Amino acid sequence: MARLDDLPLGLSYDDVLLVPQRSGVHSRSAVDASSRLTRRLRLAAPVVSANMDTVTEARMAIAMARAGGLGVIHRFLTVEQQVAEVARVKRAEALVISDPHTIPDSATLGEAREVADRLGVGGLVVVGDDGRVAGILTRRDMLLRDDDAAPVRGLMTPRDRLVSAPPGTGADEAAVLLRDARVEKLPLIDADDRLAGLITLRDLLQRRERPEATKDGRGRLAVGAAIGVRGDYLDRARALAEAGVDVLVLDIAHGHQEQAIRAIDRVREWVGDVDLVAGNVATPEGARDLALAGADAVKVGVGPGSACTTRVVAGVGVPQLSAVLACAEALAPHDVPLIADGGVRAGGDVAKAIAAGAETVMVGNLFARATESPGVAVTRNGKRVKVFRGMASEAAAKARMAAEGIEETEFVPVVAEGVEAVVPLAGDAAMLVHQLVGGLRSAMSYTDATTVREFQDNARFVRITVAGLRESHPHDVDM
Repeated sequence: MARLDDLPLGLSYDDVLLVPQRSGVHSRSAVDASSRLTRRLRLAAPVVSANMDTVTEARMAIAMARAGGLGVIHRFLTVEQQVAEVARVKRAEALVISDPHTIPDSATLGEAREVADRLGVGGLVVVGDDGRVAGILTRRDMLLRDDDAAPVRGLMTPRDRLVSAPPGTGADEAAVLLRDARVEKLPLIDADDRLAGLITLRDLLQRRERPEATKDGRGRLAVGAAIGVRGDYLDRARALAEAGVDVLVLDIAHGHQEQAIRAIDRVREWVGDVDLVAGNVATPEGARDLALAGADAVKVGVGPGSACTTRVVAGVGVPQLSAVLACAEALAPHDVPLIADGGVRAGGDVAKAIAAGAETVMVGNLFARATESPGVAVTRNGKRVKVFRGMASEAAAKARMAAEGIEETEFVPVVAEGVEAVVPLAGDAAMLVHQLVGGLRSAMSYTDATTVREFQDNARFVRITVAGLRESHPHDVDM
């Protein structure tokens, strides 16, 4: 039985402030806020959108990667659906699209439009019956045409007038060809007239405009995807790896259990060399055990999320700042990064989490408000809102059962540990990332730090009272 003098103090982000220090940092622009997500993957913006079904699917993951962060696609989908979401991210941007979408030259305009709309692409390479390139059909070729029965071979730019290049063409050479020909797509065609890839003007421009974007080794946007520890999780992990996922997140409510630890080893065996994040835990013992099991990063947080009720329903959890401090100390000897998951409401919380030892933060509620989150915005009481729910809520549990093919009669009812609610629409994800990282940069400049490592070395916390918290927020003014 625990004794009163054995009870440690648990602190949340609101219980502390960072102490300002003499600083030689003259501007936030002089600060490098980049940090590791896993042992190998580094993010220019150390922010990750949560693997929640009201937060991250392909559209959000694309926006996060372009902003320098990462999106983790939730697992409350069938394997095929989740793989398709990963594929959408991978196709959104690349130096070379290695498997461009094609259509046979016997297709009609109506068929071409249907394919282009379904895939979300602006053009299709046209191929003949022999598999050789016959031409290219772009959105411009399809505009203002009413005859859906017209064959694409009469509308496309044919092979003999097609601007193309051989495989291996680099970015600079491709840019010159696209510029001089005033076209937007450059097919890479081998000596046998077969399609070997595609370079687009849009991808080249995005490459120049967003040097901070999170990319894989082939110049494609990076993306994560969540898996569980039961059912089809191994088949899911392998399918996601084959689709090019950069990070697998083995995500369950209580990550410090034997089933989760065994799952790390089994996933490693099935998918090989893909970065693997494990969690969630809230104790140094849990963090250490996942690191020893082979996790490339550990996700910390039991109960701090705004839609999570675990601490109320089960009475279990550790206030998030204390959990991060303790787990970071346990992970340091293993050189395994910590992801602080939950409890972030503003840039100051990001700063406190990283100062306490996290290398990145995972955010749900704020990104559920973004235009890129799944679902449709509706008007309620004159305000634009979106649905947001915890992944242990009753509605989310039913979605998981459907995705995993579990019949309701087979399901052992559990008490929900999350709620479903609405959150106000708040703009695009890039703006939210900018605000969160801007707060982190400010905190670093206040503590004479130009890197995350210096920030963690320099940071000092002071505990505050309820009066101190009230003083920290706007007061005695009409907002």
